[in-house]
Amino acid sequence: MSKTKTDDGTDSRAGKSRIKRNLISFAFLILLLILTLWMILKDNDIVEIWNSVLTLEPVWSAFAVFAALFFVSAEGFMIWYILRSLKCGISLPNCIGYSFVGFFFSGITPSASGGQPMQLYYMSKDKIKIADSTVTLTIVATFYKFILVLIGIVVAIFWGNLLTKYLSGYIYLFYFGLILNSVVVAVLIMLMAKPNVIKKILLKCERLIIRMRILKPSINRSRKLANIAYEYNRAVKKFVKNPKPIIVTTIVTILQRCSIFFITYFIYRGMGLNAENIVVITVLQASVYVAVDLLPLPGAQGISELMYQTVFGTIFTGAYLPASVLITRGVSFYLPLIVGIAVTVVFWLKKSRTKKITEQ
Repeated sequence: MSKTKTDDGTDSRAGKSRIKRNLISFAFLILLLILTLWMILKDNDIVEIWNSVLTLEPVWSAFAVFAALFFVSAEGFMIWYILRSLKCGISLPNCIGYSFVGFFFSGITPSASGGQPMQLYYMSKDKIKIADSTVTLTIVATFYKFILVLIGIVVAIFWGNLLTKYLSGYIYLFYFGLILNSVVVAVLIMLMAKPNVIKKILLKCERLIIRMRILKPSINRSRKLANIAYEYNRAVKKFVKNPKPIIVTTIVTILQRCSIFFITYFIYRGMGLNAENIVVITVLQASVYVAVDLLPLPGAQGISELMYQTVFGTIFTGAYLPASVLITRGVSFYLPLIVGIAVTVVFWLKKSRTKKITEQ
């Protein structure tokens, strides 16, 4: 009986600690947002910016909103498709919900580190095996990063002169981001190619957490972690024998990545501008994403706007530049973030209701 109390107390403390960290990250994001808005607006006429915003055509705005929501929802589709191939009976709306939860927590934590742990948490509440959800999210993350690296390499090879012209001092940040993402992809592929490494990682993490006195030693927990590693190994072998989910994931990830890069072009055309073609604007937006993707700032807030203003400074002229920064970031980041908050609240209420019914 005492063991159960200890475990419950540990879970409670860990939960409170996680909530505290997320609240601090969210507060930091709000602070960065305020500073970013001040930075964008301080040397500009707010009336002119507002008038530029009002020029946006509804049709192009709808395209931009659709692209932003598709970007997050596509991940949910991939989660659903891979889980289905692992014989997990989960609905597509639920999986899209996991994706929005992941986007929200990724957006408020440095280097997007909080998204997947929260996805795993809510997936476990829906009775999905930890091994299956871990494999699924690893595959999605691997291809998400791999396609970004692939796009970055293609951009560097075929549009190197364009990058030099528009990125200015941020060119080094682009190549740094490309290298950093390549390292992450290599690590993720290693975890998939050598799933036995997962067991060692899990047990080492457990020992570290025990040393930090967050958890107490538990033979039962160690056995569970070893079982998760075994199930992870089993799931990876399934995909080796049946690569169809990998092929589908690759195709959907390419569409997903391109959708977020197109948003800037939709805003550009929505403002009645047409001097530059879709390739130039999409390539430049892709370079911004490569550069800021792994920077240790919640939502890459601040640096994204600074880089955007440099890169697109000669494409969006006058008040159109700060207006396009606000609209593009609002649609591509803050809109899915707000939806993510709403979905997280729904998931939390659902979990609380289930807990009350179970206790009764």
